[in-house]
Amino acid sequence: MRVRLVDIAHARSGDKGDTANVGVIALRPEWYPVIAAQLTRERVKRHFQGVITGDVERYELPNLRALNFLLHGALDGGGTLSLKTDAQGKVFSTAMLRMILEVDTAEAATLGLPEMRA
Repeated sequence: MRVRLVDIAHARSGDKGDTANVGVIALRPEWYPVIAAQLTRERVKRHFQGVITGDVERYELPNLRALNFLLHGALDGGGTLSLKTDAQGKVFSTAMLRMILEVDTAEAATLGLPEMRA
């Protein structure tokens, strides 16, 4: 089953020099394991392919039901140097929430995950 990340999580992002910092927080405690399993470093790096030039680091914060990602090479030098429209990396959270997750139908039903509408 297809599930939109925006329907099961919220996110915040900002800048740390040339690195965008993106936190993703599950809206319900039971949804955190799905997010943790689906949002791997590799998947996030593929999602931002062509937007970031560096590596992706992932930090788990299970007590907060959250993941934190550092997207290196995302801000063209950082807020004071970049000519990008979003030099502080605020839209990376919105971009992250556009991800579509593929979840086993039985698991999705058990967890009460909202199905993506066409």
